[in-house]
Parts: sequence; C-alpha cells; structure tokens
Amino acid sequence: MLPNRTYLLFFGIVVILLPSFARPQGVDANFRVTFDPIEEVHVTMGKSTPVAFTFHIKPGFHVNSHQPTQPQLIPTDLMFSPPEDLVIAKKQYPEGVLTQFPFDPNNQLSVYSDYIIVKAVVLAAPKAGAGNYTVHGELKYQACDSNTCYPPKILPMQFDVKLSSGVRGPRARPNAQSPHIHN
Repeated sequence: MLPNRTYLLFFGIVVILLPSFARPQGVDANFRVTFDPIEEVHVTMGKSTPVAFTFHIKPGFHVNSHQPTQPQLIPTDLMFSPPEDLVIAKKQYPEGVLTQFPFDPNNQLSVYSDYIIVKAVVLAAPKAGAGNYTVHGELKYQACDSNTCYPPKILPMQFDVKLSSGVRGPRARPNAQSPHIHN
C-alpha cells in the first residue's frame, strides 16, 4: 500500500506545480498591463521622429492616470533609459477619465482603462553616430479593480531605433538650358 500513497503524493505535487511550469517564460500573470511592441523607429539626424506607445489594461482593471486627482495615488509614468546617442522628449500622456468607484463614492479618480497611448519624439543627440540602437524603458503603474488596488508594478519594454545621417550622395545639377530651347 505504501507505493500507492507515494504515487498519489507524487501525482498531487505534479498537479499543483504543473500550472507554474506551463506559463511562458517572461510573462508575469500579475501584470495587468501589457505593451504592444512597435516597429523599428527610423530617425534622421537633425530631425525628430514621433512615436506612440500603446499599453493595454486587462478588462476589469484600471490604473491611475499620469496626473491622479489625489496626491497619495501612484501616477502612471513611462520612463526611458536611452543610449547616449538618443533623446526621448515631449512625452504626452492622455487625459484620465474621471470615474467614481464604490469604495469612495464621494470622490472621482482620474484613471485609464482599456488602453493608454503615450506619445513622444525620438531624436539624435548632437554628437550621435549613425547606427542601430535599442531603447529600454519601463511603465510604472498601480492597477486596481472596483474594490482593491494592487501593489505597484514596473512593466519593462524596449524598442529599436535606426539612426541615419540623412546625407545622400551628390545631387544631380539641373541643366542651365531650358528644355524648350532648341538649337
């Protein structure tokens, strides 16, 4: 009878642990916000390139906006660690939606739900060299449902940038003669 108990104990442990091994690596089930990867951003030296970052919030959840209505609330904030040759500037967050929740019916909170699009521009630093770069960033947020706020999270993200000098080969010089003159 002892082998049957051992078998049942082993089988029980496998059943309990199996879901944790079945989850894809790098995916945290506790993330209530996800990032849509973006295509490579092409930047020409001396010019800025607009870029939009889209984050999806799981149904049934919301996050505080970038400018919450109360100082104790944790704002949603997108931060970057670009290489020295790149600058990320002019971040623009959407306005939050003023929403009332059952846990505080007297106040409205500025929140995002469904998705967030944060806009910015990418440009080359003054002494940048042409090449390919990866920009790392993170979205700091605190997700809540109608009853509970969960511990703050940091969602890592990254995107690639191709920086070009914008200098092209010599341009053809227009002929000084008018095309309508015939000799």
